[in-house]
Amino acid sequence: MIRVLIADDSAFMRKILTDFFNKQPDFEVAGTAINGKEAINKVLKLSPDLVTMDVNMPVMDGLNSLAVIMEKQPTPVVMLSSLTQQGTEATVRALSLGAVDFISKAGGSISKLDAIEDELLEKCRNAAKARVRRMAYTPQTKLASLSPPTSPAPPVMKRVEMPQRQGLKLGGIASTPPSQNSGSLFGVKRTNPIILQARGKPQPPAANKVTPVTMGSVGNGAKKLVAIGTSTGGPQALQQVITRLPGNLPCGVVVVQHMPAGFTKALADRLDTISQVSVKEAEDGEVIKPGWVYIAPGSHHLRVREEGSSRKIVLSQDPPVGNHRPAVNVMYDSVAPIGRNLVAVIMTGMGCDGCEGMKKVKAAGGYSIAQDEPTCVVYGMPKAVVDAGLADEIKPVESIAQAIVEAVKR
Repeated sequence: MIRVLIADDSAFMRKILTDFFNKQPDFEVAGTAINGKEAINKVLKLSPDLVTMDVNMPVMDGLNSLAVIMEKQPTPVVMLSSLTQQGTEATVRALSLGAVDFISKAGGSISKLDAIEDELLEKCRNAAKARVRRMAYTPQTKLASLSPPTSPAPPVMKRVEMPQRQGLKLGGIASTPPSQNSGSLFGVKRTNPIILQARGKPQPPAANKVTPVTMGSVGNGAKKLVAIGTSTGGPQALQQVITRLPGNLPCGVVVVQHMPAGFTKALADRLDTISQVSVKEAEDGEVIKPGWVYIAPGSHHLRVREEGSSRKIVLSQDPPVGNHRPAVNVMYDSVAPIGRNLVAVIMTGMGCDGCEGMKKVKAAGGYSIAQDEPTCVVYGMPKAVVDAGLADEIKPVESIAQAIVEAVKR
């Protein structure tokens, strides 16, 4: 029996969700809460197996409540979220704070309740089986409505390229004369990368607040490609990994995260603000660059195509594979021909997406890294790869970035 706590400020929604669960033989409604503060108190008192949590509630919202629950009594949480820009950003934030999954509300409110019933019940059944980890509720994870940090960390430094006009003097040094500027266009050239400080740029949460691993000698690194596949628990795992990658990573990274359209851009934007590497939602036809991470857009398969000395991203809305679009198997199939220059990573997620593709990766000589069971929210996708004997390394999520860097240097 799955004992569920429903946290929602709407009496109508509490009634509807209660009816959904009470019709099922494997659910029992342990209680309800009308705001985030009451949700915390009832989690501590009732010890439910699962919490459904609305994002927007009075007194204390769902995000703050989630953060406290994950520190005081880690419990699987499924968020209810709108499809507005603010709603998608809040959902990604919730997933990074430890929520297992989420349900999208069409048009910002649940208007077709019957349409989400099956999805809600399936996700709640799966979430109740998830392994959740305690997350420290520190100033870095507090949200704006709580007290600010007493000693904020220094801003992130990112490497960017700045245009420089000919004839200008920067710091007393004249720019390159036109005759030497073979790459100029209309009198503007690109200089060597300059490190700029972004004022007020947020830091990774305390659990990820580490110095990115050092590349050292990169060897054949520029020829490499890293391909990461993940699902349930993935946003939190990606935050653990991507924020630890060094800004001078000599190769690109492609990512498939099972997530619907509209949420992957918010995920990419958030990761970009807290990482040394640059992170973006992938676009069709763009060239993969060193030090960049490309996340497949929701509802689009991501493939990689070799064109001469470059690699390009190919997006499509071909039919789902194994009920997934994007699918990890589709990405792995496309990158397998890269052979020994491929590093394939499989992380937390339900099911076995990625296992068939990993067979092709290994057959072509690629290197594979799997997340270990204790640090997975759901040990499904990595388990399939490990059980098939396809993992070269099995690492806790905190060590995967280092494993990637070492594999890239080989």
